[in-house]
Amino acid sequence: MMEWKEENNCLQKTFVFKDFVEAFGFMARVALIAEKMNHHPNWYNVYNRVEIRLSTHDAGNIITDKDRELAKAIDALLM
Repeated sequence: MMEWKEENNCLQKTFVFKDFVEAFGFMARVALIAEKMNHHPNWYNVYNRVEIRLSTHDAGNIITDKDRELAKAIDALLM
C-alpha cells in the first residue's frame, strides 16, 4: 500500500478502487470517521480515484497529530 506523502504542508495520498461505487463507499466510511473526529479532509474524486489531503486548519494549515491520526484511521479501513 502506498504511504502518505508530506507535501505543501499536507499529508497526501491517492486511493484507487475497482469502480465508482467502491470509491464512493470508501468516501462514506471516511466521512463517518472524520465527523466523529471533527477533522475533515480535503478530497477529490473522479470515478475510481480518491485523492485525500490532510492538514489542520485551526493550526494554520499545517500537519499535526490530528492529521496523522486520521490518516492512520483511513488506512485501517482498507486492511
